[in-house]
Amino acid sequence: MARFVGLLLGALVCALLPVSACCAAETIRVAAQKTGTFAWELAVIRAHGLDKQQDIEIQTIELASPEAGKIALRAGSADLVVSDWLWVSRERALGAKLVFSPYSSALGAVMVPANSPIHDLSDLKGKKLAIAGGPIDKSWLLLQAALKREDFDLKSQATIVYGAPPLLAAKMADGEMDANLNYWNFCAALEAKGFRRLAGMEQILPKFGVKGRVAMVGYVFDEDWANAHRDLLTRFFAVTAKAKEILATSDAEWSTIAPLTGAADAATLQAYRDRYRDGIPHRPISDEEADARILYGVLAGIGGRELVGPGAELSPGTYYNPQPRD
Repeated sequence: MARFVGLLLGALVCALLPVSACCAAETIRVAAQKTGTFAWELAVIRAHGLDKQQDIEIQTIELASPEAGKIALRAGSADLVVSDWLWVSRERALGAKLVFSPYSSALGAVMVPANSPIHDLSDLKGKKLAIAGGPIDKSWLLLQAALKREDFDLKSQATIVYGAPPLLAAKMADGEMDANLNYWNFCAALEAKGFRRLAGMEQILPKFGVKGRVAMVGYVFDEDWANAHRDLLTRFFAVTAKAKEILATSDAEWSTIAPLTGAADAATLQAYRDRYRDGIPHRPISDEEADARILYGVLAGIGGRELVGPGAELSPGTYYNPQPRD
């Protein structure tokens, strides 16, 4: 009888207490680059207790590079990372069951000094162009493909220098390069220093027939894990959507996360804010996937197996379907 009364009292306490006080919150392990934009989002989530509101515990594994995140996911030490759909498609073609959900459509650009005589992409002929990310960087390949349609072989008609994004941005700021194709956040920092966007990748993509801004990077996770944790993922996406909404509407929030962004001054922070907001995805998944299929074909044509692997087209199932399959 005493044991029964104890159990009854325990059940009554659980009924009266908030769920989070009685039962452990569900945990999701995310691997995030310490200096990446995903860290900004996670900081907002923690500051506003958005995870607690959805009864989620987000365990963050801080990593030094995007490649480390891929390794953590494939090794099973993380449930979710931020990466691109091209890698997901390639992994699926090789047998891994990964899936992708859009995170950001913020895109890089070709940057030039404010007083540069370069006013059109054709003016890059004979100039020194710095490319962030290496010879098979997606933006670089897409830029080449777009210009080849205009009979302009940029790779052979300009001096190309490859390097790490921060190094090339610094060399650009020091006047060592005529132009720089870089990632969006480094372009934003250059904008704050007075540099000019010669061409944003969002201006290049329509040349291939895409209908809107494509989220090139997204949340990536294992398909089997997702099927077993659909409700957890739904709540996690609700949390990240709320964090994006806060960052999209509150300028004060950017002052709070400023130390995480590494912004050297108020102008740089404002440029980060504006470009981040531009990149918040709003399109239906079906539209994102349709455009990704077009871009995959372009990338496969110019980058070959070294870039896309064995898949001739975007692998079926690359995009996460939040609805249970029959």
